[in-house]
Amino acid sequence: MIESMSDRIRQARISAGLTQTELAGRLGVTQSTVNRWEGGRHDPSRETATRIAAILGVGVEWIELGERAEDTQLDHDVPHDPDDPAQYAQLFAHLRRNLDNPVIAYQGVPGAYSHMAANRAFPDLQTLSCPSFEDAFAAVDSGKAGLAMIPIENSLGGRVADIHHLLPESSLYIVGEHFQPVHHNLMAPKGAKLEEIREAHSHPQALAQCRETLRELRIKPVAHADTAGAAQEIAALGDPKVAAISSTLAAETYDLDVLRSRIEDKIGNVTRFVIMSRTRIEPDPVEGPAMTSFVFTVRSVPAALYKSMGGFATNGVNMIKLESYISVADYSTARFYAEIEGHPAERHVDRALEELQYFTTRVKVLGTYPQNPFRFQD
Repeated sequence: MIESMSDRIRQARISAGLTQTELAGRLGVTQSTVNRWEGGRHDPSRETATRIAAILGVGVEWIELGERAEDTQLDHDVPHDPDDPAQYAQLFAHLRRNLDNPVIAYQGVPGAYSHMAANRAFPDLQTLSCPSFEDAFAAVDSGKAGLAMIPIENSLGGRVADIHHLLPESSLYIVGEHFQPVHHNLMAPKGAKLEEIREAHSHPQALAQCRETLRELRIKPVAHADTAGAAQEIAALGDPKVAAISSTLAAETYDLDVLRSRIEDKIGNVTRFVIMSRTRIEPDPVEGPAMTSFVFTVRSVPAALYKSMGGFATNGVNMIKLESYISVADYSTARFYAEIEGHPAERHVDRALEELQYFTTRVKVLGTYPQNPFRFQD
């Protein structure tokens, strides 16, 4: 727990990305007044504390007392159940409180795994199909959707192409994460028989993940742009010898028969999604473990990357992901995508990020969000 009210105001302001002057402007007070609050020389009134909490996106109880309502605490000792809607409601409660448009966008046609993830995490929201990732980002940026469900990596296939290039240039923030188990199913038009199937259409990655099963069944793999799109095409074709590999949602959407379920060669196929919003929506720093994602570019000096990582080690911040990629705008410049455990409102995380600034030319925090309990499973 952050010890004093002054510390909590300061840490929440830093987490919100505001200077003392910017916070003062929003409150209609002077910068020196904010400075006195953060210096512990004077506490704001209850009314002002409520306004501060609203601006900084934290609870007024936490600002005043460092406490939170018990019903907002996420118990990470309880095993994550991907079929329990109550756990999702609890995990994403802070998003629903701040959501200005009950629509969630995803890339792909109806029935895509991204569509399934959106339904699973937010069963009460309307879904919006988008042709591309750029269109899904644009839907949120324009206000057409309140959130976007974007795949970032797969446990078998690695990171999703293009996402690392889109995230830094976007004006959106990561406000949550969702882990979606992926189960591939062989489906065909009504009345088709498994022994008569000659082709299976799907995304190349899905085909690769079902290679041994398809070989065993003597079915020819045919690449398609996406899994649900293949199901849509097969339904329109109506050929009982041509199947698709996709989700059960796709089978329901396009009225196809599932001839064999879960045909993936390996178990444990999971796609991690990030949930995007055009406004920064961060959890209360004391509500539970948080993640922070950011991108940075190091200075062109010897050992710059090594030195930039030093602040995380000395401040005890656990870095769980560090990936390099080449900037599209400048192929001579390497960027790094990183994820750490912790909230910028925590002093040790704030210090680590501050030290990072000395060895980088650019740092952009993409978002701070609750750790999904899926991470805590054995």
